[in-house]
Amino acid sequence: MSATPSAPFLKKVNPGVWAALAWTAGLLFTALLRVRLPGQEEADVMVGVVFLRWDGLTMLAVATALALRGCLLLTRRPTAALWFLLSAAVVGSTPLGVTAIPFAQYLAVDVALYVIAAARPPREARRALLAALGVLVIHLAVRLLAGWSVGTTGALAVGLTAAVVWLLGRSEHQSRTYAERSRAQVAEQAVTAERLRIAREMHDTVAHTIGIVALQAGAARRVMDTQPEQVRQALTEIETASRETLAGLRRMLGALRTDGPGDPGPRAADEAALPEMPGLGALDRLAEVTASAGVSVAVHRVGAPRPLPPDIDLSAFRVVQESVTNVVRHSGADACTVTVDQRDPEALVVTVEDRGAVPGRDRNRAAGGSGHGLTGMRERVTLLHGDFTAGPRQGGGFRVTARLPLPTGVTTR
Repeated sequence: MSATPSAPFLKKVNPGVWAALAWTAGLLFTALLRVRLPGQEEADVMVGVVFLRWDGLTMLAVATALALRGCLLLTRRPTAALWFLLSAAVVGSTPLGVTAIPFAQYLAVDVALYVIAAARPPREARRALLAALGVLVIHLAVRLLAGWSVGTTGALAVGLTAAVVWLLGRSEHQSRTYAERSRAQVAEQAVTAERLRIAREMHDTVAHTIGIVALQAGAARRVMDTQPEQVRQALTEIETASRETLAGLRRMLGALRTDGPGDPGPRAADEAALPEMPGLGALDRLAEVTASAGVSVAVHRVGAPRPLPPDIDLSAFRVVQESVTNVVRHSGADACTVTVDQRDPEALVVTVEDRGAVPGRDRNRAAGGSGHGLTGMRERVTLLHGDFTAGPRQGGGFRVTARLPLPTGVTTR
């Protein structure tokens, strides 16, 4: 993880610059406390004996050099930078004649603590806090052992401020970690949803084509000795359907494979690789192909046709396609009816129904179903907040009905 936290004020300016400004502000504040300002009878703090001597000024210069060195290292080596700044705080406090390290000398240390807490691993952040508090404790202990006066209250205030700054940094670190984890989860969910969508498309396409192919092959086998022309037509339909499905599968699988570094992602790759998805406008072609397999499909449109949102159009077509496929493969019926009802301005209703098995007509047992057809249709409709029903109809046969609400203010085909 980078040593630069994501706080807005630290994004625009390098953290080392903030630390340098904090140290400079601390020096300025320290000097102002020891000068009688306009309106004051005397300075707030008595000037220390060493403060204005050459050795005191030398120590302040050394402390400033240590602090600037720490500021330069703060982005690349934050822990080393913290030790430089702590050393600067101790050296800079010596000529001031104070009983504890003042808050002004710890401003730059506080900036470093925030940077480390916000951008570094938890263990390193905890060590940084212990180091900052430990220096304060050691400074007080040395003064006590030497028999000097000790500013315990001032040291406690400085330590409390450092702890609060550290907690703010950890809070920022946790917020950023949570945001990154959330973005990763959203991206992962988007990938999963896209792959499931492609899987549904693949299932619908393959199931329909295999049903037609199986039925055509069975019909060709029965008349291959007596009606060679019908056999030739059936084989042509099988070849056409197989080639179209194979081409679609190749494109879908190509989209599923685009998950490596630098790839546009499943959605972008899918949009680039897959052909335009069919809609209710393709029902006539669906009826033609199904009729060639021996099951006639009557398409009835009720209400004035109007443009539909792409997801509604595609889902409605897939529901019809899967339902017709089930009629071909499992019902034993020779005909079914597809009704597209657009009379309701707020919803689209599609219905597929058949009259049941025709006496003497065998059901296509060879192409046994996977059991996912009705589940897939229900999932499609539910995702669009619609209603789905499927079951036997009175008088025989089976009926599938899907009601898809039409959202307002969306882009249509």
